[in-house]
Amino acid sequence: MGKIAIVTDSNSGITQAEAQKMNVFVLPMPVIIEGQAYYEGIDLLPDQFFRALTERQAVSTSQPSPGDVTALWDKVLAEYEKLVYIPMSSGLSGTAATAASLACDDPYEGRVFVADNKRISAPQRQSVLDAQAMAAAGKSAVEIKQILEE
Repeated sequence: MGKIAIVTDSNSGITQAEAQKMNVFVLPMPVIIEGQAYYEGIDLLPDQFFRALTERQAVSTSQPSPGDVTALWDKVLAEYEKLVYIPMSSGLSGTAATAASLACDDPYEGRVFVADNKRISAPQRQSVLDAQAMAAAGKSAVEIKQILEE
């Protein structure tokens, strides 16, 4: 059985620095402030975000572009055989549906498994930890996706 990578997004609360220590991958979510796109944990820090809210600037969120999603997947799949992607809840964003659609196409079919277990924030972070434990215990990517979604 090949190596399985665990991938999530920054809505999990996992920072880029934590992700490196945890050996997981985090897709930064776009935040739009006054029409300018910033990426959570890359060029947008929490204090900047809260300052924008306090100053009543126009703040909104966006789902990551399909190109951003597949660029991260390509990077991960250069090193790993398969990946389990745990995006934010499909009830809050179209991110999971977009990812599931992308995962059905070449070269991702059979290598990328999108686990939409309807979580965000701390519960989403716990799903990442659970997925890591399952991978370490020898579960397949398909099994990890199924268990997370149950």
